[in-house]
Amino acid sequence: ELRAIGDPEPAAEQQARADPGDHGLTAQQHQIALLVAEGATNREVAAHMFISPRTVEHHLRGIFRKLNLRSRVDLARMFR
Repeated sequence: ELRAIGDPEPAAEQQARADPGDHGLTAQQHQIALLVAEGATNREVAAHMFISPRTVEHHLRGIFRKLNLRSRVDLARMFR
């Protein structure tokens, strides 16, 4: 449940399951990043994940901050 709302796993579990391409994102942030990189709008991502568009915006701010990105285009380039 904690991963579903975007809370990171404990450090030991995180390192055990670390994916070299995860960029330090939570599971939910990673899923949102992938959908946005594919061209989905915030509303489309929200509908797909059963969360609100504001929650998507919140996660995108965190994604952009963690990955040091400024736009959806940069995000799409990173996840290609």
